[in-house]
Amino acid sequence: MDDDRPDVLLTGLLFYDLVLTGLGKPPTPGEEIWTGGMGCGPGGIANLAVAASRFGLRTSLATVFGDDFYGEYCRDVLCDQEDIDLSLSRTADGWPTPVTVSLAQGHDRALVTHGSEPPFSQDALMGDPPEARTALVHLEAEPREWISKAAANGTHVYADVGWDPTQQWSTDLLDQLKLCHAFLPNESEAMAYTRTDSARAALGTLSELVPVAVVTRGGDGAVAVDQTTGEYADVPALDIDVLDATGAGDVFGASFVAASLGGWPLEERLRFAVLAAGLSVQRPGGALAAPGWYGVDRWWRSLTDPELKSAYGFLADRLPDDPGPPVAYAPITPPARQS
Repeated sequence: MDDDRPDVLLTGLLFYDLVLTGLGKPPTPGEEIWTGGMGCGPGGIANLAVAASRFGLRTSLATVFGDDFYGEYCRDVLCDQEDIDLSLSRTADGWPTPVTVSLAQGHDRALVTHGSEPPFSQDALMGDPPEARTALVHLEAEPREWISKAAANGTHVYADVGWDPTQQWSTDLLDQLKLCHAFLPNESEAMAYTRTDSARAALGTLSELVPVAVVTRGGDGAVAVDQTTGEYADVPALDIDVLDATGAGDVFGASFVAASLGGWPLEERLRFAVLAAGLSVQRPGGALAAPGWYGVDRWWRSLTDPELKSAYGFLADRLPDDPGPPVAYAPITPPARQS
């Protein structure tokens, strides 16, 4: 019998992103800086949704769109261009879609956002969540009811976590890992929440709390433990020039889920996620920088480095025969609506 459940279930805040790249230096008050690079498109939770959908995963997104140009544009891109199921999403009358201006420089960026809290919570959007193969969630200090409902449905929850502005790093948040199949924090977050002084030490603590623990390390790659298979993996990052790091962690997470649903060994899952995230930082924006099968296939076919060819040799058997058409990267300005 065919499994018609969504492969990935998502909810969270959506943004319209305007990304400026190629800044020689950050601007100072009273100064104007011109830059030659710009891109726009959906951001926030859309980063995960687009990255998952571009790997052929049936993706269901519950979010809120404002009843403005930005919301309409993002809805059109996600539904019509990226084939994401928005049946759980809502449009809020009189609420403006959050807009973020990202100033990308080197391996980081500065963000300025205009917006307000949406009129519908995650729990209100999800209600009793549909059964899904996986859910990609962002853990917060206040637990979301829908996550426990999804886990009870048999959905495998893959979670990440954000920076704690209070700097308290309460270990109470880790109690939510009992609902999770996998946890994918970055190195700083992992060490802060586990009170450890290295990524590997943090990984050791987290692996006792969740079946699959992954710690991302930026330019140093990622390490992971899968207690369900007894595997450990430590893979380096790729040597790639960074144009815009926006959404790289989201691309990593969605790619790891795609490979996990394929039943790949842990090292292959980790290398694949590192590769996809690395390819994404070569393009402006978050969601529309995701490479999908097309981008990975193109990278593999152009690869000449013998060491990388050996390390990523598994792609020869993993890539689909038809990687699909070229993905649509972030436009400089939104296309004009056809009347």
